[in-house]
Amino acid sequence: MPYNATPSAANRADRFIWRRKHLLGLRDLSREELLHVLDTAEGFKEISTRSIKKAPPLRGKVVVNLFFEDSTRTRNSFTLAANRLSADVLEFTATGSSISKGETLRDTARNLEAMGIDIVVIRHSAAGAPHLLSRCIDAAIVNAGDGQHEHPTQGLLDIFTIRELRGDLKGLKVAIVGDIAHSRVARSNIWGLHKLGAEVILVGPPTLMPASVEKLPVTVCHDFDAVIPEVDVMNMLRVQFERIGSTVFPSGREYSRLFGLTMDRLKRARKDVLVMHPGPVNRGMEIESEVADGPNSTILRQVSNGLAIRMAVLFLVNQAAALKEGTDKTP
Repeated sequence: MPYNATPSAANRADRFIWRRKHLLGLRDLSREELLHVLDTAEGFKEISTRSIKKAPPLRGKVVVNLFFEDSTRTRNSFTLAANRLSADVLEFTATGSSISKGETLRDTARNLEAMGIDIVVIRHSAAGAPHLLSRCIDAAIVNAGDGQHEHPTQGLLDIFTIRELRGDLKGLKVAIVGDIAHSRVARSNIWGLHKLGAEVILVGPPTLMPASVEKLPVTVCHDFDAVIPEVDVMNMLRVQFERIGSTVFPSGREYSRLFGLTMDRLKRARKDVLVMHPGPVNRGMEIESEVADGPNSTILRQVSNGLAIRMAVLFLVNQAAALKEGTDKTP
């Protein structure tokens, strides 16, 4: 049972057995699985309030942070989450490794596995990299962001934050604003929010909408001002210039004028609207500093909740791996 779960969360946890050894994305998770992760994270939040911020569930386990892209929040959050669960952590960076000498991802992972690792947290520029690892090594795999595919723990922490502040997500209107085309965060949010009953509205210029957007469970709007008064949450995405190969809007100033969240725009929103951002924030472009630091902002709460979510995910995949190992050994 989660460490300090509410009665309803504890009841769900008692009835549910988590069986996924890997967390590769939210698209394949059921509503019950999503709720179980959120309930488990709710229990783990309490650990961060203790004078000694440690719990024993992963004692003796080894977690590898296998990051092929730069990261501040996600990497440090997973490191701290693993440490708080008493795991040993191995930090891997592509720079200075055998990757620079031509070693493949598969060979790198198999060599690490030979050292006796238990969980691999991977961030990679190629969509599907975590799925590849899940097929070629025995360790549990957690996707920390793969290309433009998914970023499941960011989606979970965003949803956790909304639930914490608004309760049941059913019927809530959530606007995801900005560079949808290049955002793995947006995709994880879309699948998770939809399965929990929220209405998702994608807002941005046509040039920053993904191909086949009509196949996603969303509505699309290119007029930010039109949706501001009706939504409960505005999740402002960073424009990912490093992934954009050509000019998709005239200028940063023009983008900010049409899709940036300013104080003037915020005044037209509901008084209790939640303003979210996955970070890093381009202040003055997608969001004004006064808004990012204001009372409607959940940005720092998201970072704090990310630690609880990642503790929950590491705990659950380890639990599932142990369950699978026990089943495999049954005569």
